[in-house]
Amino acid sequence: MKSALENVKSQIIMAVSRAAEKAKTDGKLNYEFLPDFVLEAPREKEHGDFATNIAMLLARQAGMPPRKVAEILDSYIINEGAWVARKEIAGPGFINFYLDNGWVYEVLPQIEVQGDKYGNSETGLGKKVQVEFVSANPTGLLHMGNARGAALGDTMANLLRSAGFAVTREFYINDTGNQIDNFGKSLEVRYLQQYGQDIPFPEDGYHGQDIIDTIKGLIERDGDKYLTMEPGLRKKNFIEYALEEKLQAIKNTLQDFGVEYDVWFNERSLHETGALEAVLDELRGRGYIYEHEGALWFKTTEFGDEKDEVVVRSNGTPTYFAADIAYHKNKFDRGFEWVVNIWGADHHGHIKRLKGAVKALGYDPDNLNIVIMQLVRLFKGGEIIRMSKRSGEFVTLEDLISEVGRDAARYFFVMRSADSHLDFDMDLAKSKSTDNPVYYIQYAHARICSILRQLNEKGGAIPPAGECALTLLAEPAELELIRKLVDFPVEVSEAAVNLEPHRLARYAHELAGLFHVFYNSHRVITDDVELQNARLVLVKCTQTVVRRALHLLGLTAPDSM
Repeated sequence: MKSALENVKSQIIMAVSRAAEKAKTDGKLNYEFLPDFVLEAPREKEHGDFATNIAMLLARQAGMPPRKVAEILDSYIINEGAWVARKEIAGPGFINFYLDNGWVYEVLPQIEVQGDKYGNSETGLGKKVQVEFVSANPTGLLHMGNARGAALGDTMANLLRSAGFAVTREFYINDTGNQIDNFGKSLEVRYLQQYGQDIPFPEDGYHGQDIIDTIKGLIERDGDKYLTMEPGLRKKNFIEYALEEKLQAIKNTLQDFGVEYDVWFNERSLHETGALEAVLDELRGRGYIYEHEGALWFKTTEFGDEKDEVVVRSNGTPTYFAADIAYHKNKFDRGFEWVVNIWGADHHGHIKRLKGAVKALGYDPDNLNIVIMQLVRLFKGGEIIRMSKRSGEFVTLEDLISEVGRDAARYFFVMRSADSHLDFDMDLAKSKSTDNPVYYIQYAHARICSILRQLNEKGGAIPPAGECALTLLAEPAELELIRKLVDFPVEVSEAAVNLEPHRLARYAHELAGLFHVFYNSHRVITDDVELQNARLVLVKCTQTVVRRALHLLGLTAPDSM
C-alpha cells in the first residue's frame, strides 16, 4: 500500500504529465519525449510542499526559456484531486506546489489499518542483502568500537528488512592467523605462571585480566594435566578451550545488546575447505597475482591502490587480505546481491584493494558497500575515560550495558552518522531528563500510554478513524504532528537504502518533540466529544509510529516511566 505522501506525489506527477501532453496536443509546447522530471520537497518551507524541475528539462526541446515553459504548464495543470491549494513559478522555472491541509488526514486511517506494519515498504523488492558487522577477534571482550558497530549494523539490518530487503546478519569469526597464535602464547604463559613458573609475558600478547580468568576456569576444570603435555598440543588445547569460551561470551553480550545473528562464519573454514587456495588460483589465472621475493602479490594498483598487496607471505602463510578475498567471493557465491560491511576507521585503507579484488573476480564492486565508522570517546563526570586495549584496561560493552542500559547505549551509538566521531556522555545517557534523547522519546510513548489508561479507566474507547471528524485537528501543533507521521515511511526507506540509521534516530527525537509540544498545548480528553475522538486517533497513531521507530532502533517502548 502506498503511503499518503506517495499518493499525493503520484497525483501531482500525473497532473503535471497530463498538462504537458495537453499542451503538446494544443500546439503550445513542442517536444519529442517527456523527460524524467522530479517532484521533491524544497529545502525552504516558503517554497511550497513540492517543486518540479520539468520546465528546465523541457526547455531545450521546446526551444523556449524555462520560465515560459513553466507558465504554459502552469496554465494546464488541473489541481482537482491532487490536494493542491495553489501553484507558483519560481527561480529559473521551478513550479512550486502548496498543498491544502486536507491531504494529511489520510495518513491517520492508514496508520490505524497498518498498525505495526506502517512504515514497511517494497523498496528493496526482496533483494538479498548481507550485513556483516562487529566480527571482533574472539580473543577478548567487546570494546566501544565493537559496540558502535553492533548498534549500527543491527539497526541497518532492521531498516533494510522493513524496506523490503531479504536481510542476513553475519559475524565473521577471525579464528586463524597471528592473533590466534599470540592468543595461544598468552594463554600458555598465564597457565604456567599460575603454577609458579617465572616466565615473561609476550610483548604482543593479550594483557587483559580476562585471559587470567579464562586460564583459572580451565585449571578448575582440568587441573595441572597440561604441565607435562607437548607444548604444541598444549597450546592447541588452550586455544580451542578459550575460543569457545570467548565466542560464547561475545554471543551472550551481543544478545544482551539485542543483537541476534543469522550466520556465524568461521575464517578457518576457508582454509580447511580449500576455498582460499582456490580463489588465489583463480586470480592467478586471471593475471592478477605475481611472485616477488618469494611472496605472492595481488595487483591492487590496477584498481587505484597505492601499492600492490601481499596475499601469501614468503613463508607460505596466507595474509588476512587473502582470507578477505576468499570470504567475499563466498558471499557473492551464496547469492547476496548487496554486501554491506561495517568497519572501523583504521580499516579505511583496505577499501580500494578489497573492491579491486571483487572486481578482479568478475563481480560488480558497487554491490559491496563498506561503511566506515569513526572512533568513540567515552565521557564521565566531564572527563574522557582513557582506554587501552593492549594493556587490557578499557570499558567493555558489557560494562556499558550495566552502567547506562541497553536502550541508551544503542541509541547513542546510532544518533550520529557513522562517519562522525562520537562523544558518548555516560552521565547524560543515564539521566532521567528531557536532555537525554532516549528518555525524551520513550517518555512520549509512556505519556501516550497514560492518556489511553485514563480513557480506559473512564470506560471510554477510541472510535475508528473513519468515523471521526479529523478535520477538527486544525491547530498548528496538530498539523505539524500529523505531517511528521506522514514522513515515517519515507524516512525508513531512505535510511535503509542510504545505510543511515542516524536519520531514524533523529526522526524519532523530532517526532517525540512534536508530540510533547502538542500534549503541553492541548487537552486530549475533553468535554468536546468530537474533538476528543479526533485527538485520540492522533495520539494512538503517534503511539504506533513512536513504538515502530523505537523497535527499529532496537529500543523498548515503555508503558510508564
